Amino acid sequence: MTEQVSTNFPWLSLSILFPIVGAFLVPFIPDEGEGKQVRWFALGIALVTFLITIGAYLKGFDPSQEGLQLSERLNWLPALGLTWAVGADGLSMPLILLTSFITALAVLAAWPVSFKPKLFYFLILAMDGGQIAVFAVQDMLLFFLAWELELLPVYLLLAIWGGKKRQYAATKFIIYTAGSSLFILLAALAMGFFGGGAPNFEFTHLAEQNFGTGFQLFCYAGLLIAFGVKLPIVPLHTWLPDAHGEATAPVHMLLAGILLKMGGYALLRFNAQLLPEAHAQFAPLLIVLGVVNIIYAALTSFAQRNLKRKIAYSSISHMGFVLIGIGSFSALGTSGAMLQMISHGLIGASLFFLVGATYDRTHTLQLDEMGGVGQKMRIMFALWTVCALASLALPGMSGFVSELMVFVGFVTDEAFTLPFRIVMAGLAAIGVILTPIYLLSMLREIFFGKENNQLVSNANLVDAEPREVYIISALLVPIIGIGLYPRLMTDSYRASIEALVSRDVDAMHTLIQPVAPVISNFNLSPALISAPSI
Repeated sequence: MTEQVSTNFPWLSLSILFPIVGAFLVPFIPDEGEGKQVRWFALGIALVTFLITIGAYLKGFDPSQEGLQLSERLNWLPALGLTWAVGADGLSMPLILLTSFITALAVLAAWPVSFKPKLFYFLILAMDGGQIAVFAVQDMLLFFLAWELELLPVYLLLAIWGGKKRQYAATKFIIYTAGSSLFILLAALAMGFFGGGAPNFEFTHLAEQNFGTGFQLFCYAGLLIAFGVKLPIVPLHTWLPDAHGEATAPVHMLLAGILLKMGGYALLRFNAQLLPEAHAQFAPLLIVLGVVNIIYAALTSFAQRNLKRKIAYSSISHMGFVLIGIGSFSALGTSGAMLQMISHGLIGASLFFLVGATYDRTHTLQLDEMGGVGQKMRIMFALWTVCALASLALPGMSGFVSELMVFVGFVTDEAFTLPFRIVMAGLAAIGVILTPIYLLSMLREIFFGKENNQLVSNANLVDAEPREVYIISALLVPIIGIGLYPRLMTDSYRASIEALVSRDVDAMHTLIQPVAPVISNFNLSPALISAPSI
């Protein structure tokens, strides 16, 4: 994990601290109490943060380099080994851009919020800086602090602005996520104090440590639990449907668009990159867990009658492809996992925003109470249709490319026996088949089917307004752009992914015993290590 300092301008520190400082200025913004002034201030802060991250990518980041760039380092608390170390590589830079982009749209989606608007926008902006920090920091102890920073804003956003069961959903969220975070702290302390001497938690230092296989397995297991809650991995997923079931539209966008990606990124950064020998032994389990995610969540989504919970389980199903890609030993499969995180962040945010917009008009989430509104909301129907097609991986959309890369990368990965690959791919295909069935059935039940006369005659049942069309259009541009020309995104992280996969394959070669019954040989062909990019 080499370090390459490419600029002296503190792009990343600015992108982290600017929205946090802006959040603390929110209480001082003159406002009449309905949020009409403070929302413009919050939108300005979010947009400037987005522009800062774009500046970091254009001015200080070289996608062709695999090492750490935009590095900034300051000894913060030397006695504790805590260093303000930030930087970006191909694993983190795309997600930093995604975070600032989704947050800016979430602020725009929160335009109707009039209850405690200053507190609401304060929490949104604080989350923006905290989530960018998760992807940018290069010190494991600092990573733990950033990971914890976003828990309180999400808890309050659920507990104050949520639905009827908001207290239950918020409490369940904090118990699951805060409890699992203890495993991150334990692993960080174990790795930082490894070998004796002064503690050092920086990623570059940890990557050079010669951790024993047993030690790696211990840390890997703990981190898998911690990151599995955020991903989420079945059976650690139950907080997510409850959280989505009670959240408002902008909080939905942050949960689906960013929060779940923190788990996938951390699995790549820590489990796969820093603990390669343990990753080689856990890889088959990741494949199995990914397949379970896809099938179980797809079947559960199929049975849901609540619109929010249906989309929430659909998100869990799609994140199963991320697990399969991370568990593969091919650059193509791992690249597909990375693209799936980005793609799902865009598609999930669009779907959940539409759920919120539909609820604002119908005042119901039950599919049985909907129907026949297509004639009165034609633009809304068109937006729903395009986003649903993106979610079911229609060719020409980003979801199709990412899922195809994961499938092809895993099926052609000769590190696993052919029967294992066929069985796992066949089972995962069940989820691919179920997805269009439940999504298209959902569209039919909302917009067509048996008309609810009381609902259809509702005066509030108006079509999509310009602000809503703009938000969905802004999300569809990268969804379609990536679908038509994936290299717009894959080139930004290809070098880092190939270096990561090469390290994992080398670690697998060093194992004396077979890593698992499903692994038949360690002689991976060079073509698999440097699979062609799409």
